[in-house]
Order: sequence, then C-alpha cells, then structure tokens
Amino acid sequence: MKFVRYIMKNAALASVPKHVDHFSKFSPSPLSMKQFLDFGSINACEKTSFVFLRQELPVRLSNIMKEINLLPSKLLTTPSVQTVQSWYIQSLMEILEFLDKNPDDKVLGEFVDSLVTIRNRHNHVVPTMAQGIIEYKEAFPQDQVTNQNIQYFLDRFYMSRISIRMLINQHTLVFDGTLNPVHPNTIGSIDPHCEVGDVVQDAFRSAKMLCDQYYLRSPDLILQEMCRTKKKNLPISIVYVPSHLYHMLFELFKNAMRATIETHDHSSTLPPVEVMVALGDEDLSIKMSDRGGGVPFRRMDKLFSYMYSTAPAPRIGERTRPPLAGFGYGLPISRLYAQYFQGDLQLFSMEGHGTDAVIYLKALSTDSVERLPVYNKTALKNYKVSLEVDDWCIPSREPLDLSVHKVPK
Repeated sequence: MKFVRYIMKNAALASVPKHVDHFSKFSPSPLSMKQFLDFGSINACEKTSFVFLRQELPVRLSNIMKEINLLPSKLLTTPSVQTVQSWYIQSLMEILEFLDKNPDDKVLGEFVDSLVTIRNRHNHVVPTMAQGIIEYKEAFPQDQVTNQNIQYFLDRFYMSRISIRMLINQHTLVFDGTLNPVHPNTIGSIDPHCEVGDVVQDAFRSAKMLCDQYYLRSPDLILQEMCRTKKKNLPISIVYVPSHLYHMLFELFKNAMRATIETHDHSSTLPPVEVMVALGDEDLSIKMSDRGGGVPFRRMDKLFSYMYSTAPAPRIGERTRPPLAGFGYGLPISRLYAQYFQGDLQLFSMEGHGTDAVIYLKALSTDSVERLPVYNKTALKNYKVSLEVDDWCIPSREPLDLSVHKVPK
C-alpha cells in the first residue's frame, strides 16, 4: 500500500509543471474591499466561495511559480529557496485535489482544513526566502542586474503571498462559524469601521514594549487626527484590514524609535514620535514624523531594497538578534501591504533632523482593489534586463587634478 501511495505521489509531482503551465495562462481576478465585504456579510455562500477559490488559488500560485523559475540558477540552488519552492508545489497539489469534487458538507469541511494547512505551511515563507537571499549573497559575487531581477521578483512574490493569504483568511474566518472576540464586527479579516487611531495606539504600544526591553527607554507618541468631512469628536475610520495597517505602523514605529534613541543617546529626554491621521475625499493619509537624525539622500533608494539592510543579518531561529532589527524586510514589505489595495508608503528624510513616513490608503472601499502580479510577456522582459552603459557622467570620488592640464611656461 505504501508503494502504491509512493507511485501516486510521484505521478502527481510529475504533472505539476503541466498544471502550472495551464493555470499561469489565466490572469488573477482582483477583488475590491467592497466585494470582500459584501460577499462576507450579505451574499456569504460557502459553496460559491469554494468554487471560486479552487480555481483562483491555482491561478495565483501558478503565476508566481512561473516567475520563481526565472530567478538566477545560483539562487534557485540555495536550500532555503528550494524549501519555499517545495511548499508552493505541495500547496498547489492539495488545492488541485478539489477541482472535480462536489461541494457537499464533507468536502467543504476538508477544503477549510486544507486551506488552514496551506496557510500554516506558508507562515515562514518570508524569513525562509530571506535566508535564501543571505545564502546566495554569501556564496556568490553580486552584480547590479541580478540584484535588480531579485528585487523585481521579491516585490511580486511577496505581494502574491499577501493576496493568497487574504483569500484564505476570508474563507476560513467567514465560514468557520465563530466570532472574533477582540473584533466581533469584523467580516473575516476586514473591519468595516477600522478606527485608525486605535491601530496606531496598538502598534505604538507594541513597539514601545520592545524598545523599552532593548534600550530601557522609548520616545512618547503625539497623535492628531484631522478630517474636514466628519464631526471633530468622531474618530476616523475606514473599511480596512486592521492587521495589515498594524504591520505597517509597527515597522515604522520600530524604525522611528530606534533612530530616535540612537541619535539622542546622550540626551536625558527624547523627542516624541508624532503621527498625523488625515481623511480626505479620496485618501486616508498617516504621517509619522521622528527626529532620529534622518537618512542621507544617497541611501534613500536602498531602504526599500531586499538586498540591503542597516542591521546585522540574523539567522532563522537565532534568539540573540536585536528586537528592533531583522532581515531588513520591514520597509519593503510594509510598502507592499500599503500598495496591495492601491495605496503606497513613502519616505521623506532630512539628514541631520529626522524622517517623515507617509502611508497612503484609499478612503473608499470601492477604490481599494487588489494589486496583483500577473505572469506575461511584460513580466518576462523584466527578467531579461541587461546592464547598459550609463548616458550620464559618473563623478569620480576624488576631485579632478587640473594641474596636469597646465600649459608649460
């Protein structure tokens, strides 16, 4: 019997490339926040969600799996990247088992169990892929083109992961029959009345706790809310995923606190971190301002690079790593969370003073539509970019010695 299962498993593995080729020909179907909300609260039907997900999840998985194969071969050979690849193959195979099944109660229950298994399996995708990048950087010399390709891929890979987890969370949370005791009014992972100030306070308290543990002190928070269209006493709220917003704010608070304390290390008082929340007709903006000394202009682009980190690179499972630092993925992944529903995260820094970080979100749930990567010819071209000769002069590090051009007397 074991031998039969072994043969069947190998046969299924052999068919994976065929399935990936098939499903990658379809483009993912982006959903709006309003669609997520309406389906979860008004038109919730587990069978409808089942039929949609058993088709949509293989499409999203296959689109990004095609791009994994376009990575540099040296990166693909690292143990960590191979582990991530195996997780994606296994998850795809498990979803495909439901393609031809009739959605009765037993199958629907098995489907939820499979989704939970897939979600748990992919919990460590980000640090494992990050470890693969570290393994690659330690073993092979770096070049600009390869780094550019890796940056392009990881933005799309992590965005795809965010979207897949969003689909899985919505289905499992809406149809598991239980309420979230902390957020009883949420629809799946979406809060129809997400009070932004409360999330800011939660993220600040968590970052403050880490900061106090590591540095034995932390800056205070000054929070202001501004809204022209609502009464002054009402808190600002939007339709959003609180966990996504918390993730962005927590990372920004950690960076702001770390910079503030290290810049004012010998001062008895610390300047506060100031946060302004502003709601307009189209945008919800959150500006976080610190006086942590800022970042030189030449380093600004590197802050969103997966190949660059200001903190020492940790190892997976390492217990001694600083709590306010990590793989250097906090900012780039926080920006992806903002961009996922058509927002953004931008940094504006003044070296010698501090940094402003601004999160832009859509104020209307109809405008908050998933931003999803799709595998096509345009994507393929981005992996074939070659390094061309710069058409601007590159300044030398040393001033030009004009004495060699003097006319002899």
